Amino acid sequence: MRKHAAKQSDDAEIDMTPMLDIVFIMLIFFIVTASFLKEAGIDINRPDASTAVKADKANIMIAVSEKNEVWMEKRRVDVRAVRANVERLRAENPEGSVVIQADVDAKAGVVMEVVDAVRMANVSDYVVATKEN
Repeated sequence: MRKHAAKQSDDAEIDMTPMLDIVFIMLIFFIVTASFLKEAGIDINRPDASTAVKADKANIMIAVSEKNEVWMEKRRVDVRAVRANVERLRAENPEGSVVIQADVDAKAGVVMEVVDAVRMANVSDYVVATKEN
C-alpha cells in the first residue's frame, strides 16, 4: 500500500513544455507582426496643416532641424550628400517613399535644397511631413 501511494505522488508533476511552446510562439508572432517606426534621428516640431494626410509607409526619413541641420538614419549629413544617400537607400528598397520632416523654424531654402536633392535622385513619391490641426 505504501509503494502505491508513493508512486501516485511522483506522477503528479505538471509538464510545463506545452505552455512554454505556446509562450514562445506568441512571442514570435508579436515580433513578426510588430510595426517598427523609422526615425530620422532627431525630434522635429512639424508645422500645422489643415490638409495633412497620414502616410502609411515611409522608408526613407529626412529631417531638417531648427538649426538647419539635415539628418538621415540617425546621423547628420551635408545637404550635398542627401542625393547620394537617397539613391543608395532607394536602391536597397525601390518601393520606399521619402518623407521630409522640416522643423517649423527651419529655413525654407534648406528645405528646398533637400527637396531638390530628392528630385535629382529620381524620386517622385516624396512628402513633407506636417501635423494635423
